[in-house]
Amino acid sequence: MLAVFALVTVGLQMDRQSASTAQLAALVPQPFRHTAQARIAAASIQGASPEQALEEAQRLIVRRPMPAQSIRLLALAQNKAGAPGEGLISIQLAARRGWRDVAAQEAMARLALSAGDGPEAARRYMALFVRPESNDETMRQLSEALFALPGEEAQDALAAIIADSERWNVSFLRRGLQVMSARRFAALIEESASLGARHECAALMNVTQRVAREDPAAAERIRRVLDRQCP
Repeated sequence: MLAVFALVTVGLQMDRQSASTAQLAALVPQPFRHTAQARIAAASIQGASPEQALEEAQRLIVRRPMPAQSIRLLALAQNKAGAPGEGLISIQLAARRGWRDVAAQEAMARLALSAGDGPEAARRYMALFVRPESNDETMRQLSEALFALPGEEAQDALAAIIADSERWNVSFLRRGLQVMSARRFAALIEESASLGARHECAALMNVTQRVAREDPAAAERIRRVLDRQCP
């Protein structure tokens, strides 16, 4: 019994350690592969065999069905195996389940943009916006595509999200200039304020000065909001 207990303990410890040591994943005994299986599935997707990639991703779903990462890896394996329709369904499930999964949200943002769905693209964009690991250059590309959509539905949706809570508008003021043009940034500050957003005065003053160096007209739009909210 002690030997069995020791074996189980070692298997579980190896599986846990594989989260930080990728080379260890393949050494974890099959019955104990949970974290390790995600590593193995991801490596298989990068490999040459679509069949093996799909098999390992399906095995991951059996072992760890809840995390969005598992479903996202299944979507990639399905695409690799020539089943893009199934992959599309899987990535939608992954994005719905894991709003913090950057890759799934980026995929959904691009799908929404390709379909011309401004409000949905805006929601996915803001889900990425608050994740520090989302890439600034990718965010700039997405923002340009978002604002290039016909009409103003995307901008209206973004402004409504920013106005919805203090958390959103604080995050927006902190990062907005890094991932969108000064003109778009100022327009969103102005519209969100008209929808009831109460922006923090010191942060507004700071971004006004920063925008003024790049786009004086955009800075003037922010200054009007600053004058109204922080007389």
